Amino acid sequence: MVTGSTVTARSRSHLRGRTTTALALVAATVAATAAAVGAPPRPARAATHPDTATSVGKGPVGWQTYRRLDRLGEPRSAQHSAQFSSFSRSGSNDDGFEGTYSCLRTTERGCVIAEHTGPGEITSLWFTRQPWGDVSATGDIRIDLDGRTVLEAPLSDVVSGELGAPFVWPLVGDARDTAGGAVIKVPMPYRESMRVTVDHNPRFYHVGYRSFADAQGVRTFDPSDPARDVIRRLRRFGVADPKPAAAEEERRQRTFALRPGESVRLSPFRGPASIDELRLRIPQVTAAPRVVDDGRAFGPGGGSSFTARISPDNEGVRITRRYDAGVGEQVAELLVDGTPVGTWRSGAARPGEWGRQSIEVDGTLTAGRERLRISNRFRSAAVDVNEFRYEVHSKVDGRWTRTDVLDLGPAHPGEERAHDYRVDNEVFTRDRLLARFPVDEREVAASDEILADTRLRVSFDGRTTVDAPIGEFFGTGLGEYDVRRLMSSVDAGRGWYVSWWPMPFRAEAEIELVNNGSVPIRTATLEATTSARKAAGTAREGYFHATHRAGHTRPGSDWTFLDVEGSGTFHGVTHTMRGRIPPGTRARAERPRSLPSPRANQRNYLEGDERFHVDGSATPSWHGTGTEDFYESGWYFRGGTTFTMPLAGSPAYERSGDGCRYDCTGAYRLLLPDAVPFRKHLLAGIEHGPANNEPGVYSSTAYWYGDSTPSTSVTDRVETADRLNRLVHHYRAEGESVRKLTATFEGDVDPGPHRHSTTSTTGGIEFRVRIDPENTGVRLRRLSDQFHSGQRAVVRVDGRTVGTWSQPLGNRSHRWLQDVFDVPAEFTAGKTSLRVRLTPAEDAPPWSAARYTVFSHGTD
Repeated sequence: MVTGSTVTARSRSHLRGRTTTALALVAATVAATAAAVGAPPRPARAATHPDTATSVGKGPVGWQTYRRLDRLGEPRSAQHSAQFSSFSRSGSNDDGFEGTYSCLRTTERGCVIAEHTGPGEITSLWFTRQPWGDVSATGDIRIDLDGRTVLEAPLSDVVSGELGAPFVWPLVGDARDTAGGAVIKVPMPYRESMRVTVDHNPRFYHVGYRSFADAQGVRTFDPSDPARDVIRRLRRFGVADPKPAAAEEERRQRTFALRPGESVRLSPFRGPASIDELRLRIPQVTAAPRVVDDGRAFGPGGGSSFTARISPDNEGVRITRRYDAGVGEQVAELLVDGTPVGTWRSGAARPGEWGRQSIEVDGTLTAGRERLRISNRFRSAAVDVNEFRYEVHSKVDGRWTRTDVLDLGPAHPGEERAHDYRVDNEVFTRDRLLARFPVDEREVAASDEILADTRLRVSFDGRTTVDAPIGEFFGTGLGEYDVRRLMSSVDAGRGWYVSWWPMPFRAEAEIELVNNGSVPIRTATLEATTSARKAAGTAREGYFHATHRAGHTRPGSDWTFLDVEGSGTFHGVTHTMRGRIPPGTRARAERPRSLPSPRANQRNYLEGDERFHVDGSATPSWHGTGTEDFYESGWYFRGGTTFTMPLAGSPAYERSGDGCRYDCTGAYRLLLPDAVPFRKHLLAGIEHGPANNEPGVYSSTAYWYGDSTPSTSVTDRVETADRLNRLVHHYRAEGESVRKLTATFEGDVDPGPHRHSTTSTTGGIEFRVRIDPENTGVRLRRLSDQFHSGQRAVVRVDGRTVGTWSQPLGNRSHRWLQDVFDVPAEFTAGKTSLRVRLTPAEDAPPWSAARYTVFSHGTD
């Protein structure tokens, strides 16, 4: 229930107890530098921003993140994306198994897993623990924003939707919904501070958050706002465009054949405009035959019912049922709003096979309607009538378009509840049924080749920024698997592939398909829709990119999703993993000879952590706990279970067949609320195995906006232990000690060891730095020793308090850390230098610093 400003549990069963070597300035430049930094500052002027929205430089904030998905291309220069997690600080694979690193600190209220001082937004939370992702043992979760508790309830109740809107599916999901994880995707902005605490050590967890340079346009999260429009929008993931409707549209379509080596283009679109929908259909492509699913069955006198969405413009509706054909002679009556419309008949039993049937409903019963109540009544069966999945297509303008899906069963509680699914006289539930559709293996191989070797290329204003295989671009890299996610969809089984990524351009856009394979495409239809609803391609929007990579994993190196110079925002990835670990046994060096060799874990490639490095930082701003954890699942996707959610999923799993030699996984993660902005460089990747040591053939397609032009520059460096550098920057500190430190960084970007002189200070610290007078804000990046966690200091610029630089992290194994503090343009615009004063908190450890690097942000 909602009580004041806090969401609490409805009931309680317990009481709370609770990177490089330091740089010296050469003597020849000392005089000039001193003159520059000593010059009196110009009078401050307002920063020039082309966007007049209140959340300048942040992109959409809070619920606007989901309401304004047409604004994905806007730069986010006034924010930094980061993640707290239970990753092993020592570099081992203990990312939560023992809970060694899961608490930043422990208070009388419990285990603190995330905290930040300053404005920002919690973007996502993920948890798992044994067994199979059940988080009951974690106890309560408490979220404090700006000094107020906005959520306090058992974590298991929150993720299962027991608290009600806005904490309902798919903004939350438990281990059944996500095949092993527990997620909260409710965006929670704050103006001053945040803290996340749980009763007991959570083992594995991630907390994604954005920190903002200022609180302009930020309103603290209100848990009493149910955001029902957002929930409705998200529950249509994969079947409807999630962006706001466009007023003016232009559509182009072309049907064609494409022999090997040929290409085809749509006529160019003229701008300024945005490609808002891209659709492709290739009828000869065969859906992958291997499907793992869960379902239910009803017996005599029983039946089932659910509510489904349809298009009000429909000329008829088609309902498709997937069932276990191993049970024969199933007969059930289908009703729409109580009117009989047809009969399901499965025929003779076909063990090991999936069955798929469709019934069309005449438009006289459905036209003008937006929802239908669909029911089934038992008539007869050899055993029972079972059901695993329903798809609903609406016929609009003579063509079938998917408008709803119900994937039912015990592993889909959120989806069942959202569709008001009911079943009477239930006689059977199945958690994981592995069966196959009867498909010719040669057709599957040819289809896989079409999806892998036919490339989509899109050029904007003369530059190609989308170049990826069609399968992986739309979310299915292992073959044609059914994919539903917020920004794209694959309607497997001769349906449409659809993308809703907004793709803005200034003058011209061109879409091309190229057949680089050996299989001719007999017929296909390509269609695109543009809108002129915004001044696309202006300085306020980046170009959409889909960047593809493929190859063998390399020992000791992360698999790279994106390595790009310039500025932009990383919004997610489709990832195809083909593990190359053969079956049998694998020897361990530490194994006593008297013991047998352990069997090979063919999914050990999933033991890799994601690591994102922003703007050249040696410290990753994101450091995760495992591959399936990054895809917001758990325990090797709960032993091979597939799932789809709006922002993360694993729709494909193959093992020893269908083109997979050993063990293969297809997954996706869309970083929409927790997008990762960069202004100079981004290196985003993931390990393959616990020590980057497992062989595999990987491919990935990364989605991002931006261009190759950096929007920030380094304008100064302060070396805290260098005498000449201190003199130049008028550096002084009280209560300071200096020592040499040889240590390493976390991550795999030049980890070291590196040797620097570093200072540790208990009193005030002052220095002057150069900045670009045309700046739109300044970022300070500190190189420090993180042996002691919880360092904090108040930041003042030219005598004005800006905020508190806080760092709750600590690591005694890899002690070097680079973290950042953003100074808003309000304090920096028009100035050539800044006087910075840091005052360490009395109740915190001494403030550590070896270097400060100063970035002056330019206009986006």
